[in-house]
Amino acid sequence: MLQTSKLQTFINAIEPVSAEIRAAAQARIDSLVKPPGSLGKLEEIAAQVAAISGTITPAARKKCTIVMAADHGVVEEGIACAPQEVTAIQSINMLKNITGICVISAANGADLRVVDIGIKPTLSHPGLIKRKIRPGTANFAKEPAMDRCEAEQALLIGIEMVKNLVDEGYNLIGTGEMGIGNTSCSSAVYMAFTGADADDAVGKGGGISDETLIRKKQIISAALALHQPDPNDPLDVLAKVGGLDVAGMAGCFLGAAHCKVPIVIDGFISAAAALIACRLNPLVREYMIPSHLSAEPGYVHIMRELGLEPMLHLNMRLGEGSGCPLAFGIIDAAIGVLNGMATFDEAMINRDYLVDIRT
Repeated sequence: MLQTSKLQTFINAIEPVSAEIRAAAQARIDSLVKPPGSLGKLEEIAAQVAAISGTITPAARKKCTIVMAADHGVVEEGIACAPQEVTAIQSINMLKNITGICVISAANGADLRVVDIGIKPTLSHPGLIKRKIRPGTANFAKEPAMDRCEAEQALLIGIEMVKNLVDEGYNLIGTGEMGIGNTSCSSAVYMAFTGADADDAVGKGGGISDETLIRKKQIISAALALHQPDPNDPLDVLAKVGGLDVAGMAGCFLGAAHCKVPIVIDGFISAAAALIACRLNPLVREYMIPSHLSAEPGYVHIMRELGLEPMLHLNMRLGEGSGCPLAFGIIDAAIGVLNGMATFDEAMINRDYLVDIRT
């Protein structure tokens, strides 16, 4: 199905995480001086990061969120929450460290990379990573969003971004985006893969009226009927109703799995990208850590589709990758438990009194 042998070879090379290391990490977690399972999801995260890293004592995390920025032609239909020029404005504002993702990242010791993978205007800023494939997608209400080669190129750019960060010493990656109209393509992608109804998949994004929401559902449903994307061909789905930012993030998930580093899912758009990556290779799921439960209605359905559960319920729907640095702090804590907490033997406590109440 993939035309680019480089991409297919890369996808095929992804390996499962180490079941042996996961079991060893869990055994150590169970020996720590606490009731069994009492640290809940922290224990699950610690075992997962160990399995990904290939050691029961994973190194401290150097953290960075990759923000893929791109415009979407479907905003021509009047179903977006803001004018299209906001994509470019906010992308530069991220580089000025004044947006939500910036301040949350700073508070959690995380870095940020902003990638122009398809912003409509030409931007110039020393911090902007220029990988523009085209100046925004076409309006998928009328024609395919992009061609297949462009979708593949976007995936490869996401892979490249992660590999570059890993070469710089980063070992915990977040996925973010900036693109007015990208909840529309994310809903379309989810619906194309699963056959879900628009009422379950389409929400108000950054904020639209009830009337506009009805039109948004109609536009997306009609586009899917027009293009008939093949749910068994992720590149066909991406090319027909996807976005360059979503495709770039899907590439980030593939790259993280290939490089054996954990990668965090942000909100709805990031989750749609995660779904694409898992359809390209289901093993990628083992490297994913969801952050927060997005307020977009399609998010919970994608999580069920992937069999994942977010760790935070904060009623957030900003996007940008803003949930990732919040999750980074929790992941740091989980690794700290695994590496720094004493065992019962080290604490000189007999644990014969314990009852394991986990189900």
